[in-house]
Amino acid sequence: MSGETDVKTLLESLHPVARDGEYVYALWPHGRPLEGGIEAAVREAEGLTVVLHRDEADSLGLRYDFVATWITLQVHSALEAVGLTAAVSAALTHAGISCNVLAGFHHDHLLVPSADADRAMEVLRLLARGVVLRTERPEDRAEILELTARAFSVSPVTGEPVTGMPLEVGLLKELFECSEYIPELSIVAEMGGEIVGHAISTRGWVDDLELVGLGPIGVLPPFQRRGVGSALMRETAARATALGEPGIALLGSPLYYPRFGYVPATSLGIEPPEAMWGEHFQLLALPGWPDDVHGTFRYAGPFNRL
Repeated sequence: MSGETDVKTLLESLHPVARDGEYVYALWPHGRPLEGGIEAAVREAEGLTVVLHRDEADSLGLRYDFVATWITLQVHSALEAVGLTAAVSAALTHAGISCNVLAGFHHDHLLVPSADADRAMEVLRLLARGVVLRTERPEDRAEILELTARAFSVSPVTGEPVTGMPLEVGLLKELFECSEYIPELSIVAEMGGEIVGHAISTRGWVDDLELVGLGPIGVLPPFQRRGVGSALMRETAARATALGEPGIALLGSPLYYPRFGYVPATSLGIEPPEAMWGEHFQLLALPGWPDDVHGTFRYAGPFNRL
């Protein structure tokens, strides 16, 4: 049976599956007969590279550095198909995830760092739905501001149509230009080359402790409730963790954001900038969260001018 060649069909049918266990690349000792459960091998002028289970490599006394999770794209791709590898690699690159690709007769196989396996699986699932997450670029800003105007044309507080330009648009313009702007935490979601969602995070503080303030988050109305906002939330947390940020604060529904790990900030000793916000002001403690933090959160300067 011949494989699929249409890249759109391939992407819609990726169905990534992660194998159990960890895999490694190792250089097979010259002259040693092959043994053990070798899963793949590549012969080069410098020697023979093998891919095998980490436990197997340990038992054979092989040295390795890269420890990976093996992800198989279950779609049957033709070897002559054009664009699949590029699309997958680009999506993982935008997420900052390295990837080694092995092409089999029936499927493509990806070896990604084990620490990034869960994120890689989410990136691939989003890609199958046509969504790619990447860092915002200055040339995106006009499109992002238009998206934000449409996303907030109905007030999230009152549920009523907004008269004039939503205040989130002016806030976002200022956040792009302020000193508290964090480029790596301004993230867009694209579908078919169109930006359909955006989330920005800027520097905040509790006394001298630097934290992150998340928002605004905007998704085009036709794409709301389709997982785009959730993907932006998880990507923000993953990137902030990688940057060594200790925590993320936001103002939002206490019925929605706890699914992402947020808790009332006061439960962690952090008071909201406005006491009336109460449990709507929430915080996600990341792995670097310090003990015994107390104080009032301060947003980036543009928030103070609302």
